[in-house]
Amino acid sequence: MENVNIEEKQVGLPRLGSPAPQFEAVTTQGNLKLEDFKGTWLIMFSHPADFTPVCTTEFIAFAEIHSKLRELNCELLGLSVDSVSSHIAWVRNIEANFGIKIEYPIIADSNKEVASKYGMMMPGESKTETSRCVFIIDDKQIIRAMIYYPLTTGRNMDEILRVVIALQTTDKNAVATPANWKPGDKVIVPPPKTQETAEERVKDTALECKDWYFCKKSL
Repeated sequence: MENVNIEEKQVGLPRLGSPAPQFEAVTTQGNLKLEDFKGTWLIMFSHPADFTPVCTTEFIAFAEIHSKLRELNCELLGLSVDSVSSHIAWVRNIEANFGIKIEYPIIADSNKEVASKYGMMMPGESKTETSRCVFIIDDKQIIRAMIYYPLTTGRNMDEILRVVIALQTTDKNAVATPANWKPGDKVIVPPPKTQETAEERVKDTALECKDWYFCKKSL
């Protein structure tokens, strides 16, 4: 019966390019709303449980990229169904044992309200814990990327950071990024939409073209 309830709650899950579901929640830094992050990018991520080894490595890793994210006008917001007291005790334990201070807030989603809105509960994997979900939300509060990991696999921070930079690069320059793109690599120029511009494209010496539809350039 519990599985059915969770699935019913998660009808109409968020989609790429759609507004992020609004919420107000209790966190380790007081009550916060999604609106509080308007004007900044946001990485909102869920973890299965406090005081677990894989989650501990992830929280340390998120803390290590926190300053880089802030340079990109991007904040962090964690979530699990544990209580605020549990979150606080775990954060203090991480600082005491690993020397890492967790400065970003963590939602205590004990009623699973936020998790249900964002599709963070996967009944086939766990009926009680949130999965390892990552939502990248832009400064207009639109969902730009979603990444899901199984409970047993810790997340790759380099990839999460890369996706934020790629999205911001796309927005700023009206380009796309190829497979395995890293900052400093050439970017993809959008394909031309008319025969005339296709002819012009292959003659453009500022571009590196394999054919009219496949051109790269440096920024």
